[in-house]
Order: sequence, then C-alpha cells, then structure tokens
Amino acid sequence: MSILVNGAPAELPFDPRVSLLDFLRDRLHLHGTKKGCDQGACGACTVLADGERILSCLALAVQYDGRSIVTIEGVGSATDLHSLQQAFIEHDGFQCGYCTPGQICSAIGMADELQRGVPSHVTDDLDAPTMPFSAEEVRERMSGNLCRCGAHNGIIDAIAATFAPSPMPETEAAQ
Repeated sequence: MSILVNGAPAELPFDPRVSLLDFLRDRLHLHGTKKGCDQGACGACTVLADGERILSCLALAVQYDGRSIVTIEGVGSATDLHSLQQAFIEHDGFQCGYCTPGQICSAIGMADELQRGVPSHVTDDLDAPTMPFSAEEVRERMSGNLCRCGAHNGIIDAIAATFAPSPMPETEAAQ
C-alpha cells in the first residue's frame, strides 16, 4: 500500500490506526501540517487529498491508499511561493504562523469548491451555475480554520487578493 505525498510515493504504515496527520509528521517528517486540537475543530491539520481539503487528524493514513496528498510543503517553496503564500505575506495573513499551513491548504481547496459550484451554508442561490466570491462566502467556507492570533482580516484579504475574480470592496473584505 502506498500513497503519493507532494508528488513522491510513500509506503503506508502497517498499523491501520495511524492517523494521516501522524503519518505525515512522524513518519514522513513533514512538520508543516500542524497538530492543533487533534479533534477536527481547529483546521491546523488541513491538507489536500486529491485536491479536496480534509482534516488529517480525523483521517486514517490507510484510507488514502493510492491517493494523492498535498501538504503545505507541496504547495510552494522558499524560492517559488504559491500566489496565496505571497498574499499572506503582503496582507499580514499570519502572526504566529501556527494556523497558516492549514489556512493556506484550506483556502486552495475552498477556491476549487467555488470554481466547481459547490454551495456553502450561506449561498443564496443553490441553482446558480457559479458560486459568488464574497467575503461572506469566504468567511463561511474558512470557518473550520481558526486563527487565535487575530490575523483573520489579513487571511480574508490574502484569499480575496489571490482568488477573487474582481476586487472585493474594502469594507466588505475587512468585516
């Protein structure tokens, strides 16, 4: 059994009880994915599984046999940042940085959801061919990723700067 992590194959653990989070951190030494609450409440462990965001603390590694996982280490590099990573810097989207990897992975997955037309709890028109990109949509879709330092507005601004089809009004983005 194997899994593709950031484009490289990795053998899955023999113990079926190992969480995907522990596999990434302890066995593959990918420490960008953080262990926050270990209960699926904070989002610090968010990674992309075949492009969809998941909470790796709630997933067993063996569940992802044959699938592709992208962690923050696979999103960009120090010399080639993803546009969202650059926007986090430019918009003060992090303070302590602990939640940042999960926020970035979640936002990338969220942008894909919007493009695919996946509605959220606050989507008004469920039959619309495209989902609106608004501060309200972003706040709702990112609500599973907590920032305890208060960088929330910078995070929303960074996401909007990267993925919004047109700039959101300043007052809407800062709410």
